Amino acid sequence: MSIVTPGVVPASVLLSEPAPEWLGRWTQFAASLHFEDLPDEVIARAKLVLLDSIGVIAAGMQEPEMAALVARLVARRTGKAAAIGAGQGLDARDAALVNGTAGTMLELDEGNQYARGHPAIHVVPALLALAAETDVSGPELIVALALGYEIGARIGIASRLKVTMHPHGTWGTVGAALGVAKLHGADAGEIGRAVGIASSLGLSTSRRTMLEGATVRNCYAGFSNQLGLTAWDLAQAGLQPERDGIGTVYGTVIADDFRPEAMVDELGSRWEIARNYFKRHAACRYTHGALDALAQIVRDAGARLEPESIERMTVDTYVWAAQLDHPAPQTMLAAKFSLPFALASAIVRGQADVETFRDAARADAATQALAARVEVREDPALTAKLPGLRPARVAVTLKDGRQFQAEVLTNRGDTEDPYTAAEVEEKFRELAGPVWPTSRLEAIAGAVAGLDKAPTLAPLLDLLT
Repeated sequence: MSIVTPGVVPASVLLSEPAPEWLGRWTQFAASLHFEDLPDEVIARAKLVLLDSIGVIAAGMQEPEMAALVARLVARRTGKAAAIGAGQGLDARDAALVNGTAGTMLELDEGNQYARGHPAIHVVPALLALAAETDVSGPELIVALALGYEIGARIGIASRLKVTMHPHGTWGTVGAALGVAKLHGADAGEIGRAVGIASSLGLSTSRRTMLEGATVRNCYAGFSNQLGLTAWDLAQAGLQPERDGIGTVYGTVIADDFRPEAMVDELGSRWEIARNYFKRHAACRYTHGALDALAQIVRDAGARLEPESIERMTVDTYVWAAQLDHPAPQTMLAAKFSLPFALASAIVRGQADVETFRDAARADAATQALAARVEVREDPALTAKLPGLRPARVAVTLKDGRQFQAEVLTNRGDTEDPYTAAEVEEKFRELAGPVWPTSRLEAIAGAVAGLDKAPTLAPLLDLLT
């Protein structure tokens, strides 16, 4: 006689269930999707996402940790895949790792507010690395990017990661695996095996890494790309996935409340890549609303605010942003996740660019003193506006008694208040300008712009290598 614990479903029942209906719909959809099926908006946004990702990766590759990592990998083996911005060719898996890591170094990679994460940087490096070893056309890359972005983002939408988890390195692995499978021309069964295996390969990411400034966090996306490539090899070698690995992992293991209906809601008509956001502030997106509000205050004041003239600043915002309240970050990454520092440094330097968060800025006495006078608070009414809005209210009190206040409901660059294509292209030039000469810079931008008509990726890949 078997004994069943109340409230626990017997394993025999679970194991006898068929594969989930949503997964069958997804694999058929992905296998049968052609470039001609994509809306013009998706094609245009995919090219913009790719260009933005290349610029972010190239700039991040200039950090000393990335130079050291590339040097160590090159000493072991080289290959055809570009370490973008490093002038080195690596094995595809090594390139996927370093490019994914570089892409998160500066906290400037694009994201999706509904998925609560950054889909593209988990997919683009894997696809470019694979393309260096196979014959891939521009339209094929666009389709693979759109699909990989879509399934990763939808897992983020359909589930709620545990609050202790960092979203990097989790569902992005599934996105990378699907993109890789599509570039290989996989059928529905092969796609199902690849994404099923990838669902078990996500990392046990810690949210505290970003709050403490532990830069191991930057490699999470790199590993997702590397593991996406590996998942395809495992599937082709005959290893079998769990029947519903995505539902298990994102419904019971690292996340809760997995809603399978969200995986197929408006599938093929609503594309997540077409409602993404781009970033111009080189900091955690949770700081962007407050930074945008502060910029409005500076405009209202009619002149640049001097740090010594400010008595105090207060920030009322939503719960996730309110966690970023450490006034004295010890590393560049920690500074990017500190609202007091971000606001103080933006006042001192006049903007929140890459240099705003480096060691010299963190050592600035005026910035340190002002950051200590910034108070960050959660307003439950603002938290209730998530995820569609990302509100923040900033108040500045000057020592002469004057007060300024501004409130924003969303971040500049979000779907509701998007940057233009020209602004995203300008961001690419600003970030990649110090890496490549102008002629190469414009050639890369031109190659990406013409990707929808490119019979091969070779010209773009040559420029990146």
